[in-house]
Amino acid sequence: MLRFVNYDIVFQEIPDEVTLAVNISNCPNRCKGCHSPYLMEDAGAILNENILAGLLERYGDAVTCVCFMGGDSSPQDVERLAAFLQQNYGLKTGWYSGKSDIPDNCTIHNFNYIKLGPYIERLGGLNSATTNQRFYRVENGNMIDITNQFSENTLRM
Repeated sequence: MLRFVNYDIVFQEIPDEVTLAVNISNCPNRCKGCHSPYLMEDAGAILNENILAGLLERYGDAVTCVCFMGGDSSPQDVERLAAFLQQNYGLKTGWYSGKSDIPDNCTIHNFNYIKLGPYIERLGGLNSATTNQRFYRVENGNMIDITNQFSENTLRM
């Protein structure tokens, strides 16, 4: 079961998208220097299809994408909710995972964007030239690395 602590409309998490970013709790990764350590706790409200539908009713056509920020403790639930959004709303979907690989029991087919990799403080985040994290656009079942779109010199606003 997924729980979320909060959400926001963001413009830099997914390139060229107005994104409803949902911050999911109970993160198992425990990355040193994490910018959201409160998400390590099993806290917040249950996240399900009804809650997502309510959020989308609230924001209407203002968002073009929904991104799950975390969810590594229940990746099958993240994938199920992404499929729900694509099938019922036609929205693009993203997933920010702190894992290095897609879990064996998940597929990429319900996502348009996926960020993989734990945060390693000395390597920096997606906008760092030395980051270990990778950001992919999913097209025709292939993951295309577009991490370079996050470099400090090319960030879009």
